[in-house]
Amino acid sequence: MTATDTYLLLRAFCDELARCGMEHACTAPGSRSTPIVLSLVREPRIRCWSHLDERCAAFFALGAAKRSRRPVAVSCTSGTAAANLAPAVIEARHARVPLIVLTADRPPELREVGAGQTIDQLKLYGDAVKWFFEVGLPEAGPEALRWIRTLACRAYLTAAHGPPGPVHLNFPLREPLVLAGQLPEDTSARDDARPYVAFDAGAPTLPLRGPHPSGRLVIVAGADRDPAAARELSGFAARAAVPLLADPLSGARHGPAAIAHYDLLLRDREFCARHRPEFVIRTGELPTSKPLRAWLAGLEAAQIALDPDGAWHDPDAVVGMRVQAPAQALLDRLTAGEVIAGRPDWLESWRTADDAVASAIVQVLGDELSEPLVARSLGQWLDRSATLFVASSMPIRDVEEFFPAREDGPRVLSNRGANGIDGTVSSAFGAAAAGDGPLVLLIGDVALAHDIGGLVAARRLRLPLTIVLLNNDGGGIFHFLAVAGETDAFEEHVATPHGLDFSHAAALYGCGFERPRDLAELRAAVERSIAGGGTTIIEVRTDRVENLALHRRVADAALGAVRGA
Repeated sequence: MTATDTYLLLRAFCDELARCGMEHACTAPGSRSTPIVLSLVREPRIRCWSHLDERCAAFFALGAAKRSRRPVAVSCTSGTAAANLAPAVIEARHARVPLIVLTADRPPELREVGAGQTIDQLKLYGDAVKWFFEVGLPEAGPEALRWIRTLACRAYLTAAHGPPGPVHLNFPLREPLVLAGQLPEDTSARDDARPYVAFDAGAPTLPLRGPHPSGRLVIVAGADRDPAAARELSGFAARAAVPLLADPLSGARHGPAAIAHYDLLLRDREFCARHRPEFVIRTGELPTSKPLRAWLAGLEAAQIALDPDGAWHDPDAVVGMRVQAPAQALLDRLTAGEVIAGRPDWLESWRTADDAVASAIVQVLGDELSEPLVARSLGQWLDRSATLFVASSMPIRDVEEFFPAREDGPRVLSNRGANGIDGTVSSAFGAAAAGDGPLVLLIGDVALAHDIGGLVAARRLRLPLTIVLLNNDGGGIFHFLAVAGETDAFEEHVATPHGLDFSHAAALYGCGFERPRDLAELRAAVERSIAGGGTTIIEVRTDRVENLALHRRVADAALGAVRGA
């Protein structure tokens, strides 16, 4: 096999990925991956994003795939470079994000003989990938070209469907790694723009029989990849007068049935006792809220889980029926059979309590800058043209707890598959690359420090990003846990204060920097950053101990408001 054979096959492979619908790929520097990188870069329908760091490249690809809902490729050279993709691969598997991982490798004769930059890459990511394949490249005859095209289609379709997730193709490549001449014309593709292999998911089946409880129903909507499905769900809940407990990541926290502050409502035992539903419909992933999860676990009501991929989100083993179908298919079936008939007084009792809690939140937060107020304010300021990417740990919890219900609010994304903070900056830049409209990142100081290298995308890739940084000098979330009482070790080993001045990081990576003193200055800084088209870090300084006390005051006020309502 010659270099010409390698490049002919890889050209056909990349052409087929583009025909399937791939628009973005990420590369990192290296020698052994040269044929893969050059083949991707020379495919005009795929935009290639260059990265210095494989981990950043993988999380960038993850963010782009999350926002576009299409497979994105990430390539790297051999050795530990491939190991650096593992955190993003694991997140993609748990979050159902379609990634195609293309790792270069030494050929078999150079393995386990002391050759440089060589590790065992066979099934490197274990069960974290949906499919692994070792791609031996033969001579580029007609049969091999047909095979490589079907391989590309299989990789794309496996990543994109049933459920979406990462696939790993490992390419052992021999030298020479660069072509000496021009490639001949490729005649192996279909004459039209269609991919070599078509795919039909088929119509979903809905195993629903007989009458179902009606009246006291609740819909719980977790993270969902489909914004259109979220709009359909909120519209159905409004028409059927069914309370909709919607995580902001679901995209369904809008409309007259949306209950925004369920996390606080469900902390009140009397409210929970009075609002036991007869039937619960669960869509998407489970929201983060512990009170909501505990409430669902303690219900005796029938619970049905709806997921187009058949994912199993039921840690408390309380779901009695699972339906593998899009949300609209089930809702159409239920309404056609007239088995859903909500009660206006039931919905109104939820709305009254929710409105009371919202008023209590406003009174307690006031206008002094705080972590909850920043989360709530971004939910009020950003419109539907914007996307808010939220870091794990406290930011995503504050967004769930304090985000209002709005008709024209932003799309909310987060890496909540494995719930880690790693790669958050890179994922946000990837999301910025894969769509239109402003991208705002809400992130804590530890998460930003963890992925500080991701900021290099601001200058190298010229991508705009507004970074709202909540800096409480450590891991504020740990103050909410029992470990905070272990005073001999907590501050140094758990809270981990760092003392970093992020203005220096902004200067190093060519980002703007602002430190607003009040809410008005914060809003002005966010608006300037979005209008400016660059990357700006907007730092809000907070105190971890005061933040804990503020959350407790909000919870107390919310309980009083619920009981008063």
